[in-house]
Amino acid sequence: MTDFRKQALDYHAYPTPGKISIELTKPAETSKDLALAYSPGVAEPVRAIAENPEDVYKYTAKGNMVAVISNGTAILGLGNLGPMASKPVMEGKALLFKRFAGLDSIDIEVTHRTTQDFINTVANIADSFGGVNLEDIKAPECFEIEQALIERCEVPIFHDDQHGTAIVTAAGLLNALEIQGKDLRKAQIVCLGAGAAAIACMELLIKCGAQREHIYMLDSKGVIHTRRDDLNEYKALFANNTDKRTLEEVITEADVFVGVSGPNLLAPDALKLMAEKPIVFACSNPDPEIKPELALAVRDDLIMATGRSDYPNQVNNVLCFPFIFRGALDVRAKAINDEMKLAAVEAIRQLAKEPVPEAVLKASGVDKLEFGPNYIIPKPLDARLRTRVSRAVAEAAVASGAARIELPKNYMAE
Repeated sequence: MTDFRKQALDYHAYPTPGKISIELTKPAETSKDLALAYSPGVAEPVRAIAENPEDVYKYTAKGNMVAVISNGTAILGLGNLGPMASKPVMEGKALLFKRFAGLDSIDIEVTHRTTQDFINTVANIADSFGGVNLEDIKAPECFEIEQALIERCEVPIFHDDQHGTAIVTAAGLLNALEIQGKDLRKAQIVCLGAGAAAIACMELLIKCGAQREHIYMLDSKGVIHTRRDDLNEYKALFANNTDKRTLEEVITEADVFVGVSGPNLLAPDALKLMAEKPIVFACSNPDPEIKPELALAVRDDLIMATGRSDYPNQVNNVLCFPFIFRGALDVRAKAINDEMKLAAVEAIRQLAKEPVPEAVLKASGVDKLEFGPNYIIPKPLDARLRTRVSRAVAEAAVASGAARIELPKNYMAE
């Protein structure tokens, strides 16, 4: 057993199995306390909520509670290992919600036969929570599941593997394009991968200004083009009317490469074919589509991002999902809409341009960070993300009509 594997297993096993627990927010020391906490006192908030359902936010923890729900069909890069194998990941997500946004979270792993069974299960319990974070559900079922739940549920539903990845990617990519002197509307984009994250990334980039006809998407069979008859409805949206069939053909003179596929799939010789000042987001984890040291050896005019913390420009969903939910829950949003996602993109993007506090440098183990090729996205431990992104999301929810209440006074004031 490697040292790191042992450390990881011990971390999860000791001193208490797992990573989360439930804490009490009210005293429960005396018979009076218990009479208020349970019978007979609990009958009073029951009556209040029955009379005015919105009082559930006043008398229960619903407004600060997120459900993290999976079926274990696409766990990290490990594949379909089942609901119980996904539990450490879902507990980890709950840990991140609490650590970064102060949100309480509980993991729920669902065993089911059909996609509709999963949808019904989640829809039937969703109202117990302020919001639902879907996680590690394979494509294309994840698209159908999320859309059905958005339509049926009265609380925000957010598949983080899709939209969290897309938001952070878009924020970093817009900054990289700015540094390289390129325009998203004119950029030629190659996307290697056609799963949940890939499709969500490209759809959000289109909402930011990218042109659909300038995007070449590839799956395991090559370029997705209009003459293929094996495409699901989600891939078909990116079918390009082209005679190009290989990565080498589409990457020639491309401005942007986004990889959400697998390790070592972008060869240095292919990277050489890209246009001047290229941008490469090699986001496969733990091993990127091309290692940064290899990429920079063949292209010194490159801006590069990966999903790893040991290289500059980490595309990490934790920059986004805790604060998307924080902002959404604090205005009791009914959904997380495009306006809220775009507001998060802009807030993350602009934060990278500001001077970095000493505390962030220290936590990140670096002496200096300055907006430029090696710093296009904020660091995950930047405490300003909580105020900036949460506020931007909450304001967008109010402005777009997704919020049920107004922005709290002095919300997330710094």
